[in-house]
Amino acid sequence: MENKWFLSKIRDEFRGGKINLEKTHKLLEKLDIQCNYVHVKSIFKDNDRLKQGRITIEEFRSIYRIITHREEIVEIFNTYSGNRKLLFEKNLVQFLIQEQYILDMNHTIAFEIIQKYEPIEEVKRAHQMSFEGFIRYMGSSECLIFKPDCRRVYQDMTHPLNDYFISSSHNTYLISDQLLGPSDLWGYVSALVKGCRCLEIDCWDGSQNEPVVYHGYTLTSKLLFKTVIQAIHKYAFLALKFKILVKNKKIGTLKETRERKGSNKHGQVEECEEIYQAVEDEIEGSEALVSSENNPGKEIETISRGGLPLFKKRKVKVALALSDLVIYTKAEKFRSFQHSRLYQQFNESSSIGESEARKLLKLKAHEFVLHTTRFITRIYPKATRTDSSNFNPQEFWNIGCQMVALNFQTPGLPMDLQNGKFLDNGSSGYLLKPQFLRDNKTQFNPNKPPKQSDPVTLTIRLISGTQLPPSSHSSSNKADTLVILELFGVPNDQTKQQTRVIKRNAFSPRWNETFTFIIQVPELALMRFVVESQGLIAGNEFLGQYTLPVLSMNKGYRRVPLFSKLGESLEPASLFVYIWYVR
Repeated sequence: MENKWFLSKIRDEFRGGKINLEKTHKLLEKLDIQCNYVHVKSIFKDNDRLKQGRITIEEFRSIYRIITHREEIVEIFNTYSGNRKLLFEKNLVQFLIQEQYILDMNHTIAFEIIQKYEPIEEVKRAHQMSFEGFIRYMGSSECLIFKPDCRRVYQDMTHPLNDYFISSSHNTYLISDQLLGPSDLWGYVSALVKGCRCLEIDCWDGSQNEPVVYHGYTLTSKLLFKTVIQAIHKYAFLALKFKILVKNKKIGTLKETRERKGSNKHGQVEECEEIYQAVEDEIEGSEALVSSENNPGKEIETISRGGLPLFKKRKVKVALALSDLVIYTKAEKFRSFQHSRLYQQFNESSSIGESEARKLLKLKAHEFVLHTTRFITRIYPKATRTDSSNFNPQEFWNIGCQMVALNFQTPGLPMDLQNGKFLDNGSSGYLLKPQFLRDNKTQFNPNKPPKQSDPVTLTIRLISGTQLPPSSHSSSNKADTLVILELFGVPNDQTKQQTRVIKRNAFSPRWNETFTFIIQVPELALMRFVVESQGLIAGNEFLGQYTLPVLSMNKGYRRVPLFSKLGESLEPASLFVYIWYVR
């Protein structure tokens, strides 16, 4: 039956005789088989017996079987097929319940899967599934490792803003380095398309009364403010609540803002006081704020151990119309947790440099967590990252920081974690923080083992890979492949394990190795699958990766899609795994 169906699908292509490589690739795609051209080329070459660059119908059948009839999938199919030729509807139901953990499974769902993926009409009409249908189902989006429920906005979106992690970018207008690089609208467009919800617009006076956006006091190029706003208008609402919050310095109180509503503020500029840091936040040993509540006429200062003032007041000019747009996110300089407890208002938020934040995390982690249960806190890269490199955002998510701002233009591990974390909740850019990071009486401290832990035991059987990117050092489709499983979360959960190396095989390496992780705080944990080619001299070569939240993992036989260093899909390259976890 399968033979008859297969010949009927391809016979017309061979009426003129043999076909070349390009037609072979197109015919495979016509049969709904995704193929990497590099792998097809190599397999074509191996099966072109006369080495004429053209193959017969039988040679094509051989290529098709090599690509589709993966031994590990055949084994699963044969386990549930009584005759090793067909799955009856009841067999498929059994597989979906026992192996894929679809607990609300019924015959209607199984019937729909057969109708969608079975290519042989007479098999489909009999409510059965051939191996051809099974391989198409197992390679579909329904068998991805990422839970389908997490692909939509499913979390409660009515909490106060400080209860969410918010996808945030740093110096969004830059697309390379921080000192000399170009400013470009693409920075805003690409960040918004990636689900970024917090954009940075450094706005300065320009010529002819046109405000401009650039990295002030550097040689980066300039963008017109109005073109930035137009780009944001075009791309901002591909997802979200059709609202924009403006974070900026503010003149006066909310009451005064309300009283000015409707008045003409065009051209009006007023001065407001700003607390600023006189010394970079890299200085070690800064101490708490010296309070001046009994001496209101004096300048507020914080003194470092070296006697250098860290905080001072200065006058800055702000356009009144811009100031009045600031309601929920008034920018205030962070001075200390104690000062925030005493004086910070609900609508005030602070930005803290990564070095100062890391110091606070080490010394006062629990206080930091309590602070972020009440106030929106943004973490940004230190000034010395002139190459636009990024820090690891995980350590600041661990203490509940809502806006952990990264240079979106710079690929690598930090952006992999960023993209992986914000896959959840429909890629909306907002994630409801775990309860222990929202409760203002929380005892949670990421640096200490949790007192009331509900750990997850996660087991991953890494079975195989398919059509992995070949090594750049290979002249064909080869690579010495290995997979690293990296767990990110609170310090006690961070670990990595790796497979053995499969030599000279990027097309269909099989590891069949099992790894177990005991995760104390699964709500914050991310799993990163990294595929590398072993290099003995220059080190391992990165081939692809995929990152996702541990609690967004599907159980059962799952496909792990892979992405390049730049975050581009490498389909059909993927890993084949079996996932199991208990709580």
